[in-house]
Amino acid sequence: MTMTNSNRNDAQIFPVTSTPRLHELVLGYERDLVARVAPLVRGQSIALDLAPIERVDAAGIAALVELYSIACESGHEFCILNAAPHVAEVLRVCGLDRILMSHNVVRNSYSGQQIQLTAA
Repeated sequence: MTMTNSNRNDAQIFPVTSTPRLHELVLGYERDLVARVAPLVRGQSIALDLAPIERVDAAGIAALVELYSIACESGHEFCILNAAPHVAEVLRVCGLDRILMSHNVVRNSYSGQQIQLTAA
């Protein structure tokens, strides 16, 4: 299951998929995410489903902020969906939850493109 953002009707949802051993958005993996998602946010609004990501560090937060900035500069929106409790708490402590997280969503199934994180 993923979520469709009901506030941002034009946002495309892109789930992040991971391998069983790769469930973190941390230093060494964050550049892969930016490389894959940046071209998408330059062309359209994106809601990134982070359901499989259980941990994020400063590099991962910086990657999400970079994607948000690219989207804004391109006239699009960027948000994250389905953040794990730890990830949501880190974003809250940083004051980024209000900016990056979508709180008004409707559940839908998703069968489109997915962003696969790979080892650095």
